[in-house]
This record gives sequence, C-alpha cells and structure tokens, in this order.
Amino acid sequence: MPFLDQVNNFFGVIVAIMAKTLFYDFYGFPLIVIVLLFGAVYFTFYFNFINVRGFTHAIDIVKGKYDNPDDDGQISHFQALTSALSATIGLGNIAGVAVAVSLGGPGAVFWMIFIAFFSMSAKFVSCTLGQLYRKVHPDGSIDGGPMYYLQYGLSERSNDNWAFPLLGKFLGSLYAVFIIGGAFGGGNMFQANQSYELFGKLTGIPDYLYGIILAVLVGVVIIGGIKRIGQATEKIVPLMVLLYVGASLFIILTNITKLPNVIEQIFSQAFLPNAMYGGFIGVLVTGIKRAVFSNEGGVGSASIAHSAAKTDEPVREGIVAMVGPFIDTIVVCFMTASVILITKDINPLYTPGSTSIQGAELTSAAFGSVISWFPLILSIVVFLFSYSTMISWYYYGNKGWKFLFGGKTIIVYQAMYLSCTVLGSIASLGNVIDFSDMMILSCAFPNIIGAMFLLPKLKIALNDY
Repeated sequence: MPFLDQVNNFFGVIVAIMAKTLFYDFYGFPLIVIVLLFGAVYFTFYFNFINVRGFTHAIDIVKGKYDNPDDDGQISHFQALTSALSATIGLGNIAGVAVAVSLGGPGAVFWMIFIAFFSMSAKFVSCTLGQLYRKVHPDGSIDGGPMYYLQYGLSERSNDNWAFPLLGKFLGSLYAVFIIGGAFGGGNMFQANQSYELFGKLTGIPDYLYGIILAVLVGVVIIGGIKRIGQATEKIVPLMVLLYVGASLFIILTNITKLPNVIEQIFSQAFLPNAMYGGFIGVLVTGIKRAVFSNEGGVGSASIAHSAAKTDEPVREGIVAMVGPFIDTIVVCFMTASVILITKDINPLYTPGSTSIQGAELTSAAFGSVISWFPLILSIVVFLFSYSTMISWYYYGNKGWKFLFGGKTIIVYQAMYLSCTVLGSIASLGNVIDFSDMMILSCAFPNIIGAMFLLPKLKIALNDY
C-alpha cells in the first residue's frame, strides 16, 4: 500500500537521525547502553545493594502483609506489580531471548541476567520517585511517573540553581514524548503484528478483522482506566506465567543432565574474545539491549503503574517494583534460554553463527521439538502476553499524553491508540517498529539523568523507612 510505504519511509528518516545522535557508538558501545549500564550499577552501589537487602521484604509486601485499603491510591501492591509485569513480560521473553541467542550466542544470556540484577535497583529508584511526586486528585485518581518527578522533583531544587526548574520541565516533557511514541509502536503495533503472526494466522482470521477484534478487546479494558487494567492483569499475568514457566520447567527437568552444560556455555561464552558472535563487546551489548527491552530497567515506565498503588510509604512501593526484573529476566528469560540451548541439537531452526535473526519462531520450534503440541499453546500464551502488554502500555502513553496535552484530549489519544492496533495487524512496518523501540530505550536518557539529581532525597526517604 502506498500509504504504508510513505509511513515506513518517514519513520526511516527519524530512525536514521536517532541512530546518529542518541544511539551514537563509542567504540562499539551505543550511548544509550552506556547510560543504562552506568545508571543501574551506580544506583545499586549508592543504595548499598538494596536489590539484595530488600528482596525478602518485597515478597512480604506483594503477599499483602502491609496492605491498607484506606491509603491513597487506586490499586493494590500486587495489582501494581502485575500491571508493570504485564508490560514487560511479553514478546521480549519469547522473541527477545531468541534474538539474543541467535545474535550473541549463549554468552548474551549472561549479560541479560547481569544487567537485570542491577536493573532491580533502577526500578527501585524510579518507582519510589513515582510515589514521592505523584499527584492525587480529589476524585481519587492519580497521575505519576517520570514526567512528574522529573518536573516537580527538580523544581524543588530551585534554591540550588535557577536552572533546575527549566531542566525538570524539559526532561519531563521529553520523557512524555518518548513514552507516547513507545506506546504507539513497541507497546502496541509491534504486539499486534507479532500476535497475529503467531496466533491470528492459526485461526485463519483475516489480518484486518483480527486487528479490529483486538482493538475492541483492548478498548473494553482501557476505557475503565487503571482499576480495570489492574483487575485484568492480576488474572492474566499469573496465568500466562504459570503456563509458560510450567512448560519450560518440564523441558528443563526432563533434560536436567544437560542443564550444567547449558549454564557452563552461558558463563564461558560471555567473555569470548573471538568474533564468532561479534566478539565480546557485541555479545555484551546484545545482552544488555535485549534485557532492557525485556524488563525496561532504567526506562522508568513501570513507575507510572506503581505510582497508582495504595500506600503511604513511597519506599515500600519502590521495593515491590524490584521484583519485576527478577521475575521477568532472571527467571523467565533464563528459562527461555535454557529451553533453546537444551533443545539446540534437535531444533532445525537453531543455527549458531547465522546472520539471520531468529525470534519467536526459534522459541516455538524449541518447545515443539520436545512437546509436539506446545507451539499451539505457546501461540495462545503469545496472544495473552501481547494483549496484556498493550493494555499496560496504553496506560503509560495515556499519562504521557495527559502531561503534555491535558485530560480533555484523552479521547484523541484513545482513538489513535486503537487505530494503531489495527494498523499493526495489517502491516509489517519495519522502520516504525525500529523507531518505537528507539523511543522506549530513549526514555532512559531523561529518566536516569534527572534521577541522579534526586538521589539525596531518595536516600533520606530510604533511611527513614
């Protein structure tokens, strides 16, 4: 279609510009990867490994031990976690891990787990700040996220320097632009496109009809706001994780003798100097990129969901948020990688060193090589992953839109978002998807830079807690 070609070409120009600026390479390291890695590691040391010290406490909070229904907020701690997880547990865990393995080999998985460990601290920082600077309205609704803590948090430092309020407004607005772009593309069109490829085609439904049905299903939930999103995700997320993890564990446990060799490959090939998979830097960068796409560590988007949680202790919600990267990457992604590597000798799609990028089809073939009927179940799981991701990313983009344009124009955003669902189903717009992925990663720039100025206040809050 000429229209789709024009859209694709337009975004291709933007992708090229972003690749030369925000994603500029320093000796093989994209600038965004440097920022993400530095931020996550720095936060971990600054807060004395809060990702380790606070982990058991986080489990107690998620279990409801500290819930108080009278606290300000719209959803429970558990619903906030599942809403955030629904945006992160998705195709990144199925297709993203396969891409990492096909591009970087088993060693890329090590770096995925490595950055996920430190990303737990990045999630703590952004989600605590989201609670500290959230706006509670008279009707009980809440606005929060990086847009708000960047603007209002830095404005508080006007006595230190007159430029802080201007910097806060700029970073907050920039973040809002990035989160809206990411919601339309990576959080919507990409999900619709891939779920049709792996689920819609099995049903035989025409792509345009599939897009319309999916848009209706998404619309039913998103019109109800964060409360309905939380109610939906607390049911969908545990179900899809149990299905996926259950099948993964079955394959791993029935091939338990192969697991030590898989783990050895993951660690030993993480530091290989040869160029089989692009060399050490290529493997490291691939692993970090795929991990960030999977758990959004450092991106700050999860704080939008966590800011709506019912609590009078901002730090408590930040501690809950740390569980996200652990479940998403350290558990689920590791299981996906293990299944792919355990079945590599009987998987016809596993071609190490190939220049072709294998995604969800590689993961599906890995499961199918052991459980012949599981690719059908995996298609259903992919649909649930995609659907839950779309409703959570709608909420993220909604808050970015409201920050920039006000609440009265939300209906415009809703119409655009649902239109993108249909568009994503009928066309594979490569440059649009690249643009969207870049927008999501670019959120880390204003988020991490701005958060650095707010760490002293956050440390006081943690010490008080």
